[in-house]
Amino acid sequence: MRDIHETRGRQREYFLTGATRGTEFRKGQLRALRRAIERHEEELYAALYRDLHKGRDEAFITELSIVYQEIGAQLRHVGRWSRRRRVRSALQVLPSRSYIAAEPLGGALIIAPWNYPVNLLFTPLAGAIAAGCTAVLKSSPYTPHVDEVMERIVKETFEERYIAYFRGGREVNSALLAERHDIIFFTGSPALGRVVMEAAAKHLTPVVLELGGKSPCIVDKGADVEMAAKRTVWGKTLNAGQTCIAPDYLFVHRAVKEEFLAAAERYIREFYGDNPKESPLYPRIVSEKAMERLRGLMGSGGRAVIGGEYDMGERYIAPTFIEGISPTSPIMEEEIFGPVMPVMEFEETEEVIEYVNSHEKPLALYYFGDRRTAREVERRTSSGGMCVNDTIMHIANPHLPFGGVGNSGMGAYHHKRTFEAFTHRKAVLVSHRSVELPVKYPPYKWIKHIEHLLR
Repeated sequence: MRDIHETRGRQREYFLTGATRGTEFRKGQLRALRRAIERHEEELYAALYRDLHKGRDEAFITELSIVYQEIGAQLRHVGRWSRRRRVRSALQVLPSRSYIAAEPLGGALIIAPWNYPVNLLFTPLAGAIAAGCTAVLKSSPYTPHVDEVMERIVKETFEERYIAYFRGGREVNSALLAERHDIIFFTGSPALGRVVMEAAAKHLTPVVLELGGKSPCIVDKGADVEMAAKRTVWGKTLNAGQTCIAPDYLFVHRAVKEEFLAAAERYIREFYGDNPKESPLYPRIVSEKAMERLRGLMGSGGRAVIGGEYDMGERYIAPTFIEGISPTSPIMEEEIFGPVMPVMEFEETEEVIEYVNSHEKPLALYYFGDRRTAREVERRTSSGGMCVNDTIMHIANPHLPFGGVGNSGMGAYHHKRTFEAFTHRKAVLVSHRSVELPVKYPPYKWIKHIEHLLR
């Protein structure tokens, strides 16, 4: 598309002027972004409710608060993070000075998904601004009301030659990916992540891929069952399960399974009432297409022991736990991305470890049980992140990296790592103009005198 190509050209020209590199400029743009979001905050809450039935409190906790914290962290630390850092010079380069310069990568493309549309667009944008990059933003068409408000925020706040915003479907994504960018930050499914990576490979563009996958939840016999049920239900029903790090399936020890399910059912009522459909706090599935997919998974085997109700017109699915699932059931073949929890029993933790290791590496892993076994599970499995005796909450600590591994993604962000995602660390060596080291020149006659020092 011509508009996209021309916009990237203007952004490239603007970046090369050096206008985005000054620390005070970056701070000013971060403050402007924060003021604009605050100005439109109530509109964002209303749009999130219209698109996802997401209540104000959940929207603040999972969307706005994370964005505000990220902007605040970038503002507080961008001066220090941007400074060049002296490092030691090795013997063979003395008396040279060496340092590492933080250099903006250039033009960023940020593609955000629909499930946390505000958070997952503006959080990486804060890092791009702090790093000194320009940015092209692309949100999801599946949350059109949020999309409209975010576009207004961006266009009221920034010149298009600095930060540009594009709306549309796959044709717009394809046009954006056809352009050359200096960094692509993508959040979405592993399948779409492969498309992004293939496009990036044509220009050797670095990528940060925040993907997903089937994140296991393990409730062992040493768990506090009440706590495990409460925290698992919360993690699974947050945004109606449409969370990339939602517990995707449950392995529960045979000795505590019935106690766990009884507690889970009780906490669903405590959170959302006897009929979650009537609760203003319980979100909806994003689209009819997603509803059809989830309904198909629910009917692919097993039986619902909790929930199971749905309403296609309302895009509503009750919090649902399904028993009678085997590791080869269809529902275990793809990320669920909804409030449906397959439940499987186990006797020995070794069984679960073997199952997890025989599949793609998940974005998150949750273990409820004693600390000794938790350390064993941590040591013997690989995942983007892990919570012991909790779900979701590792993303709430900005000092922890958030990112995937293998099929669940590459690269990480939050706090300093968001800044680093859009930054190149350039090695700089400054040699003395008048001091010369003859050892480095042919015929290398001095090498034998210092060879032992260089080993």
